Amino acid sequence: MEKHNLRKLTTWLVTTAFVVLVATFSLFDQPVANAQTEIPSITTTPSISTTTTPITSVAANVRRLLNTRECVGCNLMGAHLKDANLQGASLENANLQNADLERANLQGTNLQAANLQGADLGKANIIGANLQGANLYDADLEKANLTDTNIEGANFQKADLEDVIRPQGFIIQ
Repeated sequence: MEKHNLRKLTTWLVTTAFVVLVATFSLFDQPVANAQTEIPSITTTPSISTTTTPITSVAANVRRLLNTRECVGCNLMGAHLKDANLQGASLENANLQNADLERANLQGTNLQAANLQGADLGKANIIGANLQGANLYDADLEKANLTDTNIEGANFQKADLEDVIRPQGFIIQ
């Protein structure tokens, strides 16, 4: 009887150790960790705000942006802003990753240090906008108009720049 209990205890301990081992190793193979390896580092230093901003939904941020033309540092990740008139809007440090801004009017918009990774800016009017230090990694800028746009320090790595109207001195490599 004692041998039987010892065998059950040993089996239980080995099973528990195996489950803990599998759970530990599965934490190292998460898709989120793999996706982060594709994100290039941005060389600009983000500004640090001393005010605390409450977490707001993307939909609420879109409404705020469309009503006030101001959404500094807000989360607009994946926002649907196709054909939106955002002329002169303030979107400094905003997260517009994977946002749909196709044919949007961004003339004179402040997008300094904004994250536009994977965003669709095809045919967008970006004339005279500020893209200084913005992350446009893998963004679609096909046929977008960047005339007179400040692109100093912007990351255009892997961006689709087919038929883009470029600012003076901008060279596609």
